[in-house]
Amino acid sequence: MKAVHFGAGNIGRGFVGLLLHEAGFEVVFSDVAAPLVESLQAADSYTVRTVGQEPTTTVVDGFRAINSSEDPEGLAEEIASADMVTTAVGARILRFVAPNIAAGIAARPAGAPRIAVLACENAINATDLLEAEVRAAYQGEDLDEKALFANTAVDRIVPVQAEGAGLDVTVEDFHEWAVERGPFEGTEPDVPGITWVDSLGPYIERKLFTVNTGHATTAWHGARTGHATIAESIADPEVAEQVGAVLEETSSLLVTKHGFAEEEMAAYRTKVLGRFANEALPDPVERVGRSPLRKLSRQDRIIGPAAELAERGLGHEALLNSLSAALVFTPEGDEEVDRLQEILASADPDAATAEITGLEPSHPLYAEVRERIASPVYSRHTD
Repeated sequence: MKAVHFGAGNIGRGFVGLLLHEAGFEVVFSDVAAPLVESLQAADSYTVRTVGQEPTTTVVDGFRAINSSEDPEGLAEEIASADMVTTAVGARILRFVAPNIAAGIAARPAGAPRIAVLACENAINATDLLEAEVRAAYQGEDLDEKALFANTAVDRIVPVQAEGAGLDVTVEDFHEWAVERGPFEGTEPDVPGITWVDSLGPYIERKLFTVNTGHATTAWHGARTGHATIAESIADPEVAEQVGAVLEETSSLLVTKHGFAEEEMAAYRTKVLGRFANEALPDPVERVGRSPLRKLSRQDRIIGPAAELAERGLGHEALLNSLSAALVFTPEGDEEVDRLQEILASADPDAATAEITGLEPSHPLYAEVRERIASPVYSRHTD
């Protein structure tokens, strides 16, 4: 079996690539970063170390790497003979890799088994986004005969790596990779790391509104109170109280919307908070809190659940506190941070609310968000 994986960064090597390797796939990494591709091409193996309650060390070998910008024809040939295509590039980059995927699928011989395409991104139904882009780029009428597209939900914390680590990756010992089984029509591949589910929506939202919402909240409140890492931040009672309150709110939404048992959500929250507290993962708040405009957008981890809670008349004050903390998150070197501060400095509250959150003025959450944007709750932390 062979898989072509787009995105040879830490998540690609330390999560998706690792699980595919363990399942017996030959993994072909595709990336546009020439130094990274060259390092992979020159290496016989790399090591993935997990840290936590059950640490492990795994040597990954038998892989290859290709530069998609320099050798698109070679990449198409790899996809033409592969069993699976996966991505870990970021949802906004999917449109750039879609033409390569389309070309590779088109090159598959007639009668070959359908190739499975899975976008493993921190976004709701990311494979749907990728499929739309592939369909737009595809030349021919036989895409459905040659490929299937399945949405996934992925979860593994991969922190900033130690200087000099090279290709080796350190990750947490917890992971979850849920994939919808329906598109496979009974032909799901045997990948021990995958949990096959009939309905993916509840799992995607449980992860996004608990892990990602909690992670971002920890980062923004941690930065606001002067902490450097996620573990250091969650150890602060003030930050822990804010994060706990946020997860109580999102859990109430998940219980109401998807029927998760309250006891199940309580156990899930406890596990997530324990992961944040893992001191063996020195994850900087600047990394986790980055790209605030994306994370404050209408369907993402803060405004998304807050809007649904407001629609149901349920509490969402802690999520608004997360928004307020994001508004004073100002590390250097983040284009979205700079743009957010420009909006706050130059736009009137209504224009800023619309651009930052995408909320309509008629939405029940709008007035509260506008007030937070017009009258900041927190001031910027200074040493």
